Amino acid sequence: MYELEEPLGESDAFLEFQAQLSRAAPVERPVLLVGERGTGKELAARRLHFLSKRWDGPLISLNCAALSPGVLESELFGHEQGAFTGAARRREGRFEAADGGTFFLDELGQAPLEVQRKILRVVEYGVFERVGGSEPVHVDVRLVAATNADLPALAQEGKFLPDLLDRLAFEVLALPPLRVRRGDVDLLTRHFAARMAAELDRYPPDFSSAARRALENYDWPGNIRELKNVVERAVYRLDSDDDEVGEVDFNPFETPWASRLASTDGTPIFSNTRPVAASPSEATAEAISFDESLTAAVSAMEARHVAEALRRTQGHQGRAAELLGIGYHQLRRLMKKHEALIQL
Repeated sequence: MYELEEPLGESDAFLEFQAQLSRAAPVERPVLLVGERGTGKELAARRLHFLSKRWDGPLISLNCAALSPGVLESELFGHEQGAFTGAARRREGRFEAADGGTFFLDELGQAPLEVQRKILRVVEYGVFERVGGSEPVHVDVRLVAATNADLPALAQEGKFLPDLLDRLAFEVLALPPLRVRRGDVDLLTRHFAARMAAELDRYPPDFSSAARRALENYDWPGNIRELKNVVERAVYRLDSDDDEVGEVDFNPFETPWASRLASTDGTPIFSNTRPVAASPSEATAEAISFDESLTAAVSAMEARHVAEALRRTQGHQGRAAELLGIGYHQLRRLMKKHEALIQL
């Protein structure tokens, strides 16, 4: 969730998705929401529920990736007293809590096969048994599932039940990523900036044309969730007497020194250091001329590298920075430094 009570957008891709969602909402069938992380699948599930005939019933949510298999089964279906150590009394599960309403299951692709089989039985017959029990429990629940995984591929690999996939595939709604929602970045930027400014008890700032271009040209791998973080970070970092955001920071992990953060196998995961270049004796190099100073030669080389990276990425500054192995803000500083030599 991104602190949006309603979906926000006006692009063609956004409006088309909302129209598809509105058509599916009143139909009493399962719906599968697919999309990249951060695209707003839970918000779409909420809208499906409140546009459906079950709008006045319960809306229950559960993230399958957040729980271990044993705990997940108990959360979904409940358990009987004595079903396992610590089960001091009977407990209803989420399916029972959702009776008469909608159950939103996020990250369904992470559920183990045994749990998938029990979910399939609920979808097909509306019945299940609690963990440790044999008495059938009947429920009337509409299932809305979500995933960013390729479920057909998982089914071919034997990691997802084909029968469950068939039952969920009555309607598959694909949420558009933010990078194809032309114009929505600016709309969402103003929304998140205003909310952050209100939290800080200040007027919402403007964004410079350079900052707006940077936001529009970025690929947004984390989609709306990432945009919210970037915008809020930019607003909160402003000095109290500033009323305009001049630049935005897409990578808060970037530091002016080499990071020593490492993954579980000890491999560094964030670093600003560049690979050590081969010495002249190890690689063929151009003839070195001393007609200009070392400072001038390095400056010219910087300009050539930046210009070539921008050419190869058709002017996309985010991808050009990645190609050069530097941060976005470092690239912007180099572009300003060498603007006389770089033809954009």
